[in-house]
Amino acid sequence: MQIQVIKSKIHRVKVTGADLNYIGSITIDETLLEASNIIEGEKVSIVNINNGERFETYAIKGIKNSGEITLNGPAARKVQKDDIIIIISYATLEFEEAKTFKPWIIFPNENDNSLT
Repeated sequence: MQIQVIKSKIHRVKVTGADLNYIGSITIDETLLEASNIIEGEKVSIVNINNGERFETYAIKGIKNSGEITLNGPAARKVQKDDIIIIISYATLEFEEAKTFKPWIIFPNENDNSLT
């Protein structure tokens, strides 16, 4: 039997932009992607702390150490600049493997989205 478990989580980052005219996705600072083990193109769930919105999109790589968190395309309607969001990705694992699996969870600084 397989189950879905949390694989990666970027906990409480500040939205730095919303680009309605981009084709879609969420642009995430490359440093945050690497630290959270999320890869470009990976499906992610977004939870907006400010308004309660929950939605899915896919990750694209932003400039390293920029702090960028930009929602693109239709997802831009779900956030405002400076909203605090949580970014989550999931993995499908065998039940026994899932019991011992440890996700990558990071807690960036909410002011500038840095890891320091």
